[in-house]
Amino acid sequence: MDIKNIVIDSEQSIRKALVKLNAIRDVSRLILFVSDSNGKIIGSLTDGDIRRSLAKDGDLNIKVKDICNKNFVYQIEKESFLDLKSFKKKDIQILPILDVNGQLIRIIDLERIKSVLPLECMIMAGGRGKRLSPLTDTVPKPMLLLGSKPIIEHNIDRLISFGIKKIYISVKYLGEQIQDYFGDGENKGIKIEYIWEDEPLGTAGALSLVENFETENILLMNSDLFTDVDFEDLYLELVKNGADMAVASTEYKIDVPYAVFETKNDKVVNFKEKPTYVYHSNAGIYILKKSLIDRIPKNSYYDITDLMENLVNEGGKLIHNPILGYWIDIGKPIDYKQAQEFIKHIE
Repeated sequence: MDIKNIVIDSEQSIRKALVKLNAIRDVSRLILFVSDSNGKIIGSLTDGDIRRSLAKDGDLNIKVKDICNKNFVYQIEKESFLDLKSFKKKDIQILPILDVNGQLIRIIDLERIKSVLPLECMIMAGGRGKRLSPLTDTVPKPMLLLGSKPIIEHNIDRLISFGIKKIYISVKYLGEQIQDYFGDGENKGIKIEYIWEDEPLGTAGALSLVENFETENILLMNSDLFTDVDFEDLYLELVKNGADMAVASTEYKIDVPYAVFETKNDKVVNFKEKPTYVYHSNAGIYILKKSLIDRIPKNSYYDITDLMENLVNEGGKLIHNPILGYWIDIGKPIDYKQAQEFIKHIE
């Protein structure tokens, strides 16, 4: 959205404000922000403010500065984590973000944005997807449709809903299709850059090709996941625990159809009848400190699990955070079919 479309000069009439409100699109609440001659925001103006003014005076020529809400809620721009929960509790729908001079930088639509995380992200999208052949013979796996849009677009839209504005996509096999579809990200209000792999670089090697990440922590994820993972919860766990890396995890259950003995030498000291064992497995979503990227060899094949092993062996702190919602790794035809059926019930 062009910020100019939701800013109105304080000397304008409420007649002009109505015209401007009428032209607003893609925002959950119709609202304008009133600026003085220096561009400083001095108030907010909604259709409700205008209706109340008209009911009282019936004059469309009243200036917006005389009826706007000067006690509006706003936030000064900052690079650190912005907790939106307090604003949502106050039933605020649109949160203006101002610079130190009081000028409007952007707005946060709290009906659509779950969080504002200080993270840049890399999505790994260079794989061949052989197990999904022939579907992937002419289309890269991340671009296979899931409902009304490609698999990778579901992930990008969810990242956007958590306030992530810069996304790198590592591409190789048929990567031109991904690049042509998303472009530079402008249509989604974000920035997208493409990291081209001359040779396969594994699940973490492409991180070494980014010249400079701007954020202190980096989100890395596979492109072929279909999930409602809570990126904010994963990030906050990383920060709260002072961890070097946080990995999203899923539960993997094994049902043993027999009694399992616990033994000491040849003696059975206990047994469990048909036990179920629960393990936490890697879900392909990670947040890691930017400094860890220095450990990744430049432009070489390197898996994220190599980095995890290296971190643990050197006494670093690696934590996991369970995904409480749904998670499907679309690696095989049966997974793709499951995701296609599942999305019918949530779209």
